[in-house]
Amino acid sequence: MTTRKHTETISIQVLFDRQGNALIHGSFNEHTHASGVLLKQSLFAWHEESFYGTELEVRHIQGLELVLLPAEMVISFFAEAKRLQHIEWTWDNFAARLLVKLAPKLAEFLREKQYLPSYSAFQTGKLLWTWDEEALETDEQAALDVDEEDADAVDGLRAAFSASVFHAHYGSEATASDLRREFPLLFARNNTTDTGLDEKEWLIVIGWKADNAPFRPALQLLEPSDGEEAWRLQLVLQDKRDAAAIFPARLAEDGDVFGSWPSSWTAHVRLRSNSWLERLRASLPPDRLSHDRDNILSNLLDDEAAWRFLTADSQRLLEAGWQVLLPAWWETASRKKPRLRAKVSSGEGSRTGGSLFGLDSIIDFNWRIAIGEVDLSEAEFAELVARNARLVRFRGEWIQLDPALLAQIRKAMASVDKRQGLSFQDVLQLHLLGGEGTFAETEGNSAEQEAELAERIKLEVELNEHLIKLIGQLNQQTEHPKLPVPYGLRAELRAYQQEGYAWLAFLRRFGLGACLADDMGLGKTVQLIAYLLHIKENTPESDPNRLPSLIVCPTSVLGNWQKEIERFAPSLKVMLHYGNRRLSGEAFLEEAKQADVVLTSYATCSLDQETLQGLTWTSISLDEAQNIKNAQTKQSTVVRSLPAKHRITLTGTPIENRLAELWSLYDFINPGYLGSSREFTNRFAAAIEKDRDEQLTSDLQKLIKPFMLRRKKKDPAIQLDLPDKNEMKTYVHLTTEQGALYEQTVNELMEKMQKLEGIERKGAILAALTQLKQLCDHPMLLTKDEIPAIIDDSEPLVSRSSKLERLLAMVKELREEGDRCLIFTQYIGMGQMLKLVLEQELGEPVLYLNGSTSKTARDRMIDLFQSKEEPASADQPNVFILSLKAGGVGLNLTAANHVFHFDRWWNPAVENQATDRAYRMGQTRDVQVHKFISLGTLEERIDEMLDSKQQLSDNVISSSEGWITELSTDELKDLFTLRRDVIGQA
Repeated sequence: MTTRKHTETISIQVLFDRQGNALIHGSFNEHTHASGVLLKQSLFAWHEESFYGTELEVRHIQGLELVLLPAEMVISFFAEAKRLQHIEWTWDNFAARLLVKLAPKLAEFLREKQYLPSYSAFQTGKLLWTWDEEALETDEQAALDVDEEDADAVDGLRAAFSASVFHAHYGSEATASDLRREFPLLFARNNTTDTGLDEKEWLIVIGWKADNAPFRPALQLLEPSDGEEAWRLQLVLQDKRDAAAIFPARLAEDGDVFGSWPSSWTAHVRLRSNSWLERLRASLPPDRLSHDRDNILSNLLDDEAAWRFLTADSQRLLEAGWQVLLPAWWETASRKKPRLRAKVSSGEGSRTGGSLFGLDSIIDFNWRIAIGEVDLSEAEFAELVARNARLVRFRGEWIQLDPALLAQIRKAMASVDKRQGLSFQDVLQLHLLGGEGTFAETEGNSAEQEAELAERIKLEVELNEHLIKLIGQLNQQTEHPKLPVPYGLRAELRAYQQEGYAWLAFLRRFGLGACLADDMGLGKTVQLIAYLLHIKENTPESDPNRLPSLIVCPTSVLGNWQKEIERFAPSLKVMLHYGNRRLSGEAFLEEAKQADVVLTSYATCSLDQETLQGLTWTSISLDEAQNIKNAQTKQSTVVRSLPAKHRITLTGTPIENRLAELWSLYDFINPGYLGSSREFTNRFAAAIEKDRDEQLTSDLQKLIKPFMLRRKKKDPAIQLDLPDKNEMKTYVHLTTEQGALYEQTVNELMEKMQKLEGIERKGAILAALTQLKQLCDHPMLLTKDEIPAIIDDSEPLVSRSSKLERLLAMVKELREEGDRCLIFTQYIGMGQMLKLVLEQELGEPVLYLNGSTSKTARDRMIDLFQSKEEPASADQPNVFILSLKAGGVGLNLTAANHVFHFDRWWNPAVENQATDRAYRMGQTRDVQVHKFISLGTLEERIDEMLDSKQQLSDNVISSSEGWITELSTDELKDLFTLRRDVIGQA
């Protein structure tokens, strides 16, 4: 057996800094020093944590190169002792020898969690860790008993051990939070105060070590007995096994304790009582302690002092490790914040004594102030405030009166003029938001105080019987009065449609606007026609206030409205106000007064504002009301200016892109209800759209709910018996060609971003956005290669786009099963290419409808697709390609049971509308929706954003591309940059 020989010897010296980092120096002899690089390569050759020394820093000190080993690695490195065997390692100074000797033991302590918080560090306001010295062997303990010269090395070792504890067990935010919850006294705010404890007592107080005493010392606050005015503090011993068993005690000035307790406790009391006096002196204000030699807690407390103890002193005692026993009522009383309530007068609520009519109706009320179960009149509240006390006994209950809150209540009351009353809008909104209204000013308060007071003060409304019923009906939407179907209606209403028509009539009765926002295909048109018939049949012809209703709709559906009214309500007299021969002035007024319904378009409405303002319409209804979503357009402004007794909007998409669209709808139906546009943006839109503020989302839901009726096809109450709609995402890779062009486009954009500003920068971003989306479809859309009219072989076209290849395979499969499909794309060139390839591959006709398709051709395509010949002929089209804009609305294509979104739109509502061409009443099969997404591209990011926007739309009843132009260059790069690992092979 041969003995391994060392080829060289390296001597190691270690120096610690104050943080416990080790500075390591190596030398071959006293004249030859090892370089930092050589030392890293040799000493740390097996040290995986530092990536074999490569990640360690080299420092130059007095001409020498030293390797810095971070504190959290020191113990583990020297404990492992994994070093190159051909080198003889010698330990040349005390710190190095100390590490070699103690590191294995300290590493064991770390693994077994045998460590303690350092009491000496805690007293200086720090949290450090040390080992339990009682667990060291004699020789290990002796290694730490050093003279002053080597004390720095021991301190450094302790710092390295503490850093290892933090790194190994409490380095993450989650575990640090666990530590705070488990040992809150470690983080007490007054941890720099001398607590009067020794280290063992302190470890028991903070909960690190168990206390085997059968009791715990506590301070108890005693409230005044009947006939007394003073409060008292007393020391008590509380039985750990029975918290109700407490034994009063007196703490003398010399630290002795007197009282009666179980005899078995006496030894424990004597052992622990020495520190109680010092701990109280450290934790209580001096005026709480008396100079009574036999009882330092004999001072009496007035109400002010008791309040300070309840709110401040008790908290300091808890942080110092004391148990504190407070009166049983305090926890409840401390939560009883004053609530300001406007109690509505009895009767129907309005000053006229009749039914309310409109949000501006004025309601009389009286102030009430509630504190817990105590209900105060305005006079009783003033009397309590006049006492100028923080704790008041009133009607047998203790009440806490915070001066800041009282001042806030007085300001709130002063800010509302009782002589003018509250409007029904004020009352409704306060009730809907659970009383969280603020009329108070906060002048003179800091921003923190204002925020705190706004959180603590609640302005509530106490409704009378009439308003309780009314608001309950508004909020529930299922409890409003049922109405019989109008006699003249030639249609059988489904149950939900009858509820919708009755809801419109109910809101009309109170002059409150309505937004009927049912899903497309649920029959909003017939519900409004029933409502219009209801008005006609309940208004005598001799009534001088009998006036027509106005319907404003897109030009494309004017004819549809004429036919539907004629079909469902032939008794309604309809006047069409449209075209070059339309009437104006007195002629218009005379004819309109003879009609029940006047039909006009948004465009005509904008042109004929003055004419249409000549009547106060009995109702104005906006079909496809998203046409007024931009409140700043003339079209929107004109429509909102028309006078009417009742206002209704019909829309399947109350929000398409921004919450401002919702505001525009509501400002039409109930002007001012959601405040001005600026107020709405500041209060709701910004926080909900940017920060997804859940509380504000909930508040907005509550405010809009009474005036919006939104039913969806899948709602159980609708019972349409529709089949399922299954949505799935199909992910594809880019081809090599697509990937190269994609990266080139992004790089060009990034170069432009360094030069362009303002509108030019925005334009470049939007142009690049379109190019990238087109690239994900097919590179020919970007290269502008001419798409052939006829092809013999589709492979050259298909191979350049992974999407096209995947779509072709899926369409072939569904056609083999006899299924039919719709394919939506935004780009005309893509639609042409799809038609060309699919016709060549399937050997059957493929339909393609886009914005340039004539009405005649459009109708013929729909009829061809919807007709199903048995047996199927070779001329029967089974694949229908549509542009998203032209084919996304107004079509019934239930012959298809597959829907493909070849490229993605920014707006989930638009995509859903397109899908609903196939998924609507009349569909008998499950509908499969396939959404194509190119991996690693902007499309994948768009998909994530669409999910977020859909959540916003659903939560409140979604943003356009504009926000992208506001991103920084780095944010744009992150959004657009292609991940190379997802590019396919050519």
